This record gives sequence, structure tokens and C-alpha cells, in this order.
Amino acid sequence: MTVIVWVVEGTWPACVDAARVHAPADSELVLLHVTGHEVPGAAHGAYAGLLGRARPDRDPGTAVEHLATEAGERLLAAAADRLGRPCTRTERSGRVEREVVAAADGAELLVLARDGDRSHLGPRSLGPAGRFIVDHAPCPVLLVWPETAPATTTLPPPPPRPPHRPPRRH
Repeated sequence: MTVIVWVVEGTWPACVDAARVHAPADSELVLLHVTGHEVPGAAHGAYAGLLGRARPDRDPGTAVEHLATEAGERLLAAAADRLGRPCTRTERSGRVEREVVAAADGAELLVLARDGDRSHLGPRSLGPAGRFIVDHAPCPVLLVWPETAPATTTLPPPPPRPPHRPPRRH
């Protein structure tokens, strides 16, 4: 059984703990971190805006890419230490939500944490990336709260019911 654990800054401990508890002992565990292109791309673009006066060896986008890669490696190392079991560490880059879905192809389980508003229960507890992944994952998904789940009193109210209308007679 292959279990993919999406490792994200701030929520990864809950995902690793869930994998430790729910993945069978003989599972192949894959810790996945994805670095998005948005920030390095913006730095590359800003530097390119110097209209040819820029020197490629001083492009800050390259430095940002290296920093992001190093941060991802540190995060994966911390997650592997916490997991305490043999695992594979995978670093990908691209559109985060699409890379996670692609990495889950062929897996038997994907573990991820809620990435939206976690102050109350409801659909907004999933951010855009989490919603995309849950909607498009090619395998079962274990969705965890990164901290204690909010009380059930935080459930949003039900939608208003339309008034009852008697059936129409023809």
C-alpha cells in the first residue's frame, strides 16, 4: 500500500501523525513537498523588468528558488524524523494542487490537512488548494485537522427551507 503524505509548513505534523496511526506497518510511505512557482516567478519577472539591463547572474529569482528548495528539504527531514519509519521523500515543483494530485496517481491513500479557515466546521475549512486536491484526488483521501477540531456548535446554520406549498392540481 502506498500512502502519500502532503507536507506543508504549519500543518505537516498532523499529517505525519495521522499517517503513523492509520497507515499499515508495511505501507510504503511517501512524504511529499511541493514548491510553487509563484514567488520565484515574481522575482524573476521583477528582475526581467529592468529591460535588458539586468545581469542573469544576479537574478534574485534563482536565489529564491534555492531557498525554497532548501526549506522544502528541511521540512521533509523534520517530517521523516517525526514519522520514525522508513519513507521516501519527494520534492516537486509547479502548481501545488496539480502536483499533489499527480503524485497521488497510483497511491492507495493521500493524507492532507485542512488549509482554510480552521476556526469553525464547514466547507471553508478547505482552501482553494485543499478543495482542488480533495475534488480531484485519484485515490481515497484522509483529511485531518491540523489542530483540535472546532466544536460542533460552530457548524454553519442550515439553509432556510422554502415554505411548504401544497401540490398543484391540474
